Amino acid sequence: MAGLMLLSLMALLGLGAGAPLCLSRQLRMQGDYVLGGLFPLGTAEDTGLSDRTQPNATVCTRFSSLGLLWALAMKMAVEEVNNRSTLLPGLRLGYDLFDTCSEPVVAMKPSLMFMAKAGSCDIAAYCNYTQYQPRVLAVIGPHSSELALITGKFFSFFLMPQVSYGASTDRLSNRETFPSFFRTVSSDRVQAVAMVELLQELGWNWVAAVGSDDEYGRQGLSLFSSLANARGICIAHEGLVPLPHTSSLRLGTVQGLLHQVNQSSVQVVVLFSSTRAARTLFSYSIHCRLSPKVWVASEAWLTSDLVMTLPGMAEVGTVLGFLQQGAPIPEFPSYVQTCLALAADPAFCASLDAEQPGLEEHVVGPRCPQCDHVTLEAMSAGLLHHQTFAAYAAVYGVAQALHNTLLCNASGCPPRDPVRPWQLLENMYNLTFRVRGLALQFDARGNVNMDYDLKLWVWRDLKPELRTVGAFNGRLKVWHSQMSWHTPGNQRPVSQCSRQCGEGQVRRVKGFHSCCYDCVDCKAGTYQRSPDDLLCTQCDQNQWSPDRSTRCFPRRLTFLAWGQPAVLVLLILLALALGLVLVALGLFIRHRDSPLVQASGGPRACFGLACLGLVCLSVLLFPGQPGPASCLAQQPLLHLPLTGCLSTLFLQAAQIFVGSELPSSWADQLRRCLQGPWAWLLVLLALLAEAALCAWYLVAFPPEVVTDWWVLPTQVLVHCRVRSWISFGLVHAINAMLAFLCFLGTFLVQSRPGRYNGARGLTFAMLAYFITWISFVPLFANVHVAYQPTVQMAAILLCALGILATFHLPKCYLLLQQLELNNPEFFLGDDARGQGSSGSGGKET
Repeated sequence: MAGLMLLSLMALLGLGAGAPLCLSRQLRMQGDYVLGGLFPLGTAEDTGLSDRTQPNATVCTRFSSLGLLWALAMKMAVEEVNNRSTLLPGLRLGYDLFDTCSEPVVAMKPSLMFMAKAGSCDIAAYCNYTQYQPRVLAVIGPHSSELALITGKFFSFFLMPQVSYGASTDRLSNRETFPSFFRTVSSDRVQAVAMVELLQELGWNWVAAVGSDDEYGRQGLSLFSSLANARGICIAHEGLVPLPHTSSLRLGTVQGLLHQVNQSSVQVVVLFSSTRAARTLFSYSIHCRLSPKVWVASEAWLTSDLVMTLPGMAEVGTVLGFLQQGAPIPEFPSYVQTCLALAADPAFCASLDAEQPGLEEHVVGPRCPQCDHVTLEAMSAGLLHHQTFAAYAAVYGVAQALHNTLLCNASGCPPRDPVRPWQLLENMYNLTFRVRGLALQFDARGNVNMDYDLKLWVWRDLKPELRTVGAFNGRLKVWHSQMSWHTPGNQRPVSQCSRQCGEGQVRRVKGFHSCCYDCVDCKAGTYQRSPDDLLCTQCDQNQWSPDRSTRCFPRRLTFLAWGQPAVLVLLILLALALGLVLVALGLFIRHRDSPLVQASGGPRACFGLACLGLVCLSVLLFPGQPGPASCLAQQPLLHLPLTGCLSTLFLQAAQIFVGSELPSSWADQLRRCLQGPWAWLLVLLALLAEAALCAWYLVAFPPEVVTDWWVLPTQVLVHCRVRSWISFGLVHAINAMLAFLCFLGTFLVQSRPGRYNGARGLTFAMLAYFITWISFVPLFANVHVAYQPTVQMAAILLCALGILATFHLPKCYLLLQQLELNNPEFFLGDDARGQGSSGSGGKET
């Protein structure tokens, strides 16, 4: 709308397109302090610069309307400062604007002119340039990073302040190399950070990165690549696009790069390129029918008509990019119109010639011959270009620094010697100034940190319009509802080499790119610490985790607790065994003078039963949290009572063997040794031998309390550890030997008719002992360590119940149910007759 309005106003003024103007003569104005300007008013791409053999003049053939508009923005800013009373009151700024043709060989000539002495075209050679006064106080421009790297070093030698409105390469932030360089645009580093944030926000980690083969593209691509790699974004393909008019061999690399991108799963291409290289790339991509992609654009080509108007651009896919914000300049279109109108006025042009004769025309040639044939229609498209504000703000930055240097106030500037460039430079560091209500500041590196808008190309007829879909001010905001995509159903494209891993999975990288991976589950005991982990992290010793876990859980102590079901069953079994032992012991004590009890050993039988009760009670040492005392007491308090019980049974087996298998002459003598005090001495010796073995076991290989972190997946097992299985077996040796001798002495004994068969009960009792403990050995060795105490408790109780059930309980039955058999002849036989007792015959039991 603004362009159409200006065109109509131009028509009303009667400015014909073919009428010559004097606009080029408006690019210079005298003042108390003059600012130099470098603008791309034309291009020299068709002049064959690569074939130059002499340092002669270069003619710029192609006109750039944007360069002229940026020059007019600087001109407008200078005139505004001159008309204001708050900034540099009483002083007048001038300007001297030249064309760079976007070529270093062209830009150096006006740069030399700026450093010439005031009023001449000569640069004097001095040892000390402190008092040197060049023609200009500061330089605005140039636009491109390629030129700024050259002019920046040149002006930095003289400490001439230079403020660029477009050079964004991060190399210019180096204060050692470019101490006098400033800019009113952000560094490319900010734009690269914003691009990486955008890729992460939209979930794209598999991209292609392309840059133009110039300083801007190479440096921007390098910045983006380093930042992307640091954020876990993989660059599948990377390459440079040569500038136009380069060799066909280098242009062939573009086709190869596009072919790789087209054949891969990459759906996003980051293009950090200058305008001309971007046009070259898209020309080839359209020609090669590259499948539509998402193009993340750098600021240099995002708004370029040269790219937007390329035939077929609507088919390349979705274009996104960041555009620097700035304050609006609504008066600028009308100012451009006024400049063009004045340039068509002969009287005004004549006054310019009289006021400021061109001293340097014979040196640099015409400033901008194409500017004198420009039309408003040709310039209307760039009137609202975003970098117009950057050129406009650059003037205000220099003006504010000069205002501070001269110590100006509202009433004026105090008189002093003319300010030299290096004096102005001192006040530009960390300078804060306001432009159109927007507060700007040069940081320590000469950069202005400005916010960005995220722009999306939305096609309307033959040219896209820019829709704001987000913002970046150090943090990215994306308005997803405003986004539109080239994909069917307007679905956001997916650009990932591998699917996202689930929780509790880590990446096992395939090939060279960290974004191409297999998802591997974290096993129990490990966890996924962060989504980007490549290895599972081991839990701490006091923690556990299940499969595919993202955290660890604290382990809890576990041991054979009293409340466990197995322990409760064993306690019931213990109660049964103790009850039976007490019943048997009570019956034996009550009938202690009966032949049955006397035949069973009398007091020794009661002692054996009491020891059997103690064997049962020893199982109470196994449940509960193990301690040093309980671990040491378990085996002695089991085996000593068991030895006492088995020694009494051995004595009875020996008596039966002697009475049944040996001649009577031997039997009487041996029988006396197996009764009375001698029998108790044998029991005592057996107990002492077992006690010695237990003492040796406790001293040499004492059991220890162990906290085992690894045997159980989720708990910490506390248990008593046997340090030596050989010593553990030797503790059983005396009891096993007593049981074996007892079994051997009764197994082959033939009972006499009419007599009680005591050997049979002993045989079965020893069989119960051996079956229990022989079964215990493999079971105990192979069962999980957490269940070993339970197995040992069960073995103790089964052994006690076996002895009780096969030897003592049948006698209790006779005492309770068959009292007629409880006589001396049936139980004592020849012993009873020898004592003068009489017995009645009976059947064998």
